[in-house]
Amino acid sequence: MRALLIVDVQEDFCEGGSLAVQGGREVARTVVGLLPSYDVVVASADWHVDPGDHFANEPDYVATWPAHCVVGTAGSRLQEPLTEDAVDAVVRKGEHAAAYSAFQGTVGGTRLEDWLRERGVDALDVCGIATDHCVRASVLDARAAGLPVRVLLEACAGVAPGTTQAALAQMAEAGAELVP
Repeated sequence: MRALLIVDVQEDFCEGGSLAVQGGREVARTVVGLLPSYDVVVASADWHVDPGDHFANEPDYVATWPAHCVVGTAGSRLQEPLTEDAVDAVVRKGEHAAAYSAFQGTVGGTRLEDWLRERGVDALDVCGIATDHCVRASVLDARAAGLPVRVLLEACAGVAPGTTQAALAQMAEAGAELVP
């Protein structure tokens, strides 16, 4: 069974958010149109309580970032029209440390890989924000877990062209299929 993994389509990563990615709101609209095609849909969410040195007043945008997706803030919510009611589960990651991959998080205490396998998922379609960071990390971890992966490019947004192209090459090299 193929599931849809929606990576970090949250308010802080969309236009107007604290760490906005150009095209984020369009990704949210595109993702909602994909939902009826899947029996299993899971969304990941950055979910920061105190992520240590992941946040910085003067971020380098490599290892440190402005505060984003802080639990209890509007920025941590999924970007409308995508809502938690529209998905089967939300995997939360990064409460107390940096976490880029959805596979670093849990669904109600269950690791994402285990949650997927419990539902008979043996392949993933992945989309979301940002192609060159959390989408890339999630795809690489899904491939490392042995899952066939398709990256739905029309439902992804990257931070910068150069890093996005490098991420796409890395995901393809790991065996992910890039779907235009």
